[in-house]
Amino acid sequence: MKRERHNPEQIIRKLRTAEQLLNQGQAVADVCRALEVSAPTYYRWQQLYGGM
Repeated sequence: MKRERHNPEQIIRKLRTAEQLLNQGQAVADVCRALEVSAPTYYRWQQLYGGM
């Protein structure tokens, strides 16, 4: 199965969605499942794009 690459716009959009879900009280594992990414990917994206 081919891996999907996300462009920066998609990553920022998913991080905004993740922030909303976390503010609603969901756990990081549940947020990652909703975004369809792994926890390390989420944390890496947050480190790279979190300040935008």
